[in-house]
Amino acid sequence: MSSEYSAQNIQVLKGLDAVRKRPGMYIGTTGIDGLHHLVYEVVDNSVDEAMQGFCSDIFVVLEGNDVVRVEDNGRGIPVDIHPVEQISALELVMTRLHAGGKFDKKSYKVSGGLHGVGVSVVNALSEWCEAFVHLDGKVYTQRYKIGIPEGPATEVGTSDRQGTVIRFKADTSIFETTAYNFDILSNRLRELAFLNKGLKITILDERLATPKRHEFKFDGGVKSFVEYLNEGKTVLYKDPIFITGVREDVELECAIQYNDGFNEIMYAFVNDINTRDGGTHLMGFKSALTRTLNEFLKKSKQAKKLEDTLSGDDVREGLTAVLSIKVPNPQFEGQTKAKLGNSEVKGIVESLVNEQFELFLDQHPDVTAVVLEKSVLAAKARIAARQARDATRRKNAMDNAGLPGKLADCSEKDPAKCELFIVEGDSAGGSAKMGRNRRYQAILSLFGKMLNVEKTRLEKVITNEKLQPIIASIGGGAGNEFDVNKIRYHKIIIMADADVDGSHIRTLLLTFFYRYMTSLIERGHVYLAMPPLYKINYEKKSFYAFDDAEKDRLLAVSGKDPEKVGVQRYKGLGEMNADELCDTTMDPVQRNIIQVHLDDAVEAERIFSTLMGENVAPRREFIEANALLVSNLDV
Repeated sequence: MSSEYSAQNIQVLKGLDAVRKRPGMYIGTTGIDGLHHLVYEVVDNSVDEAMQGFCSDIFVVLEGNDVVRVEDNGRGIPVDIHPVEQISALELVMTRLHAGGKFDKKSYKVSGGLHGVGVSVVNALSEWCEAFVHLDGKVYTQRYKIGIPEGPATEVGTSDRQGTVIRFKADTSIFETTAYNFDILSNRLRELAFLNKGLKITILDERLATPKRHEFKFDGGVKSFVEYLNEGKTVLYKDPIFITGVREDVELECAIQYNDGFNEIMYAFVNDINTRDGGTHLMGFKSALTRTLNEFLKKSKQAKKLEDTLSGDDVREGLTAVLSIKVPNPQFEGQTKAKLGNSEVKGIVESLVNEQFELFLDQHPDVTAVVLEKSVLAAKARIAARQARDATRRKNAMDNAGLPGKLADCSEKDPAKCELFIVEGDSAGGSAKMGRNRRYQAILSLFGKMLNVEKTRLEKVITNEKLQPIIASIGGGAGNEFDVNKIRYHKIIIMADADVDGSHIRTLLLTFFYRYMTSLIERGHVYLAMPPLYKINYEKKSFYAFDDAEKDRLLAVSGKDPEKVGVQRYKGLGEMNADELCDTTMDPVQRNIIQVHLDDAVEAERIFSTLMGENVAPRREFIEANALLVSNLDV
């Protein structure tokens, strides 16, 4: 390596070269999330038009060959020549970073795409991209290759519509995959439709033999969003509390509704961007909620039932809320905009929510009573959970460093190299212990029926004899105290029988992880083992089939004497000896495991509530609607 370092060693990345050189700086990742971010950036521009009242319809199409098309009926990107840059405004927007109409606050009062890098980044990271602008009765187009125009913007015909069409193909040399997930995109588009009442957003998947289509339009806005999230739950009052207001150019909309469950569902948005990591607006909302309810508690009969004040967790138990604010100059942390940093927004949101929430509670004493009762019960449960947790910790401190007797631990201490198999039944657990690699594979056997955590509070969870071993083995605690950075294994593998009972065990465990160790799923630490259904013996050799199709394929191999073929149908993991279980389900080289993803948090919430909650009617409706779609049901 040369030690010479001078001016000639300094590189200047021109145009969009910087984006292609460091795509992660602009879209977060070159994985599936980054790929979807391309679509969001284009759609956000159309939504910005809707925010200003110029767009009522957005159409997203997944074409064949991983091509995406986004259409809107907004004003259309200008095509006239820019007075300074001397190129068309269309080319300027499509090919220059930090070029757009969102900086002077004249064309756009608020917008999600404030950084001005959105569509130009999409262009830079695409093999090709083309724009069609329908403007003043004419159609203009320009095509780009890896962000470089193939020619100037050109008039190509007449049009009786208004708006912009962006069509692009993501660059396969940059992205790990270019296969879009229809459901993930639908989730984001559904959010946008909720946040912009009256806006119709349609997504069409043309990659399928029978195209799949979702259409979203909600006239109730964030109130409709909360009602949607609470479907299948028993709400404490009928209509969501709606709070709206404007202060210091910050516009706020919020809907609040409590249910009789124990989980908090909270979504916060800034300029239609889902701020998953929160920020100052969410801090202001939570502070106002806690302060207001504590003030009302002091004046109520419930005060005598509680010596302590209500904590934030207490007042958010069973809460479903959507907070949406519009900020003229948002300061996001990073281009992916996961967290809001504007310090002034906290006080603005806190004062608006406090004033209007207090006014509502004053005018609706019946709602005030049920919410306070719910919060006081949550506070008592919190105190009981703390006592139970302390008692459990004291007990564990005197018992094998807190690890359960049912756990056969591994010798490796680096969590990144360790796997924990949670195995249904002592018989299967025994085989797993004998067949495992003791260096990095740990086995925890389950016994008896597990608790359905959807129907109970934290103090019952952490003292449950079936769940205590799981909590202790994984490490990191449970509930609000759960810390994914303290887990003892980076692969948690659920290994249950391939039948209805095994599916029930998996569902109960997934419900527990989703409710009390959510980040375990979000970080990709949870897996499902896929044991084989069949063992096929032929001439002293054994083959395994994981479904009926694979069994039929193995049996159809030419040259086999049917009379010498033996087929064994496994009824459960307990029928396998240690070698079979190791070879088919535990050996990393040969096994099949499925990583559990949380692609659509909104739908996950609704499905867990529907299938695992107490309300029978929504569950019956779900089963009736989906029964014919089941392809594999072991009866």
